[in-house]
Amino acid sequence: MTPIYLEDLLREKSFSLAANKLSKHIRDAHGFPPLYQIGALVPSVESAAQALEERGLGPFFIMAGRAVSWRENGHERDCTLKLGLAFHQGIQVELLEPVRGSDIHKDSLDAQGRPIVQHLAFLTRDVDAWAERLEAAGTRLWVRATLKGAGLTADLAYMDKNEDDGISMEFIRIKLFGIPLRLSAGATHTIGRIQKWTGKRCLEV
Repeated sequence: MTPIYLEDLLREKSFSLAANKLSKHIRDAHGFPPLYQIGALVPSVESAAQALEERGLGPFFIMAGRAVSWRENGHERDCTLKLGLAFHQGIQVELLEPVRGSDIHKDSLDAQGRPIVQHLAFLTRDVDAWAERLEAAGTRLWVRATLKGAGLTADLAYMDKNEDDGISMEFIRIKLFGIPLRLSAGATHTIGRIQKWTGKRCLEV
């Protein structure tokens, strides 16, 4: 299966349009919510973020921490994550770096370090309902997890990769101090600017 590179999507006249074409038949078949995020695997979040920032994306908000819970392929794992967030043409771009405890971020790294599209993510108030809906249609639940830090709680469900393009569908519910939240470009990039200004590029949560 040929990988889909973030770079190729960014070369398109409309990044948003190109991103929304990915796995479109699956999303249309199930009536998915609007696309919120495109996630890409990278060997180093800081290096990938810097390269994209030099092209005008971001600044990226970078953070790392241990998952409160991480159930992968039916087994509980002690998982540490590192990621970078920014927005481009209304879509959140997430850079994911393999750290510890999970296999889902390690099987698709590019030998040359190019960001490979791993998942498409959709905001929802009911992560489990969407996961169950796709399971009923034959797509296995890959990961069910909860992340917390700095007042934020993120519940997420990764579904197994699509056979046609190797991309996973992810459902996310985000709350700030218990209140449903949709992270905005303004807030995300402001935190990224502060990180760059202070020289501390990664927030440990």
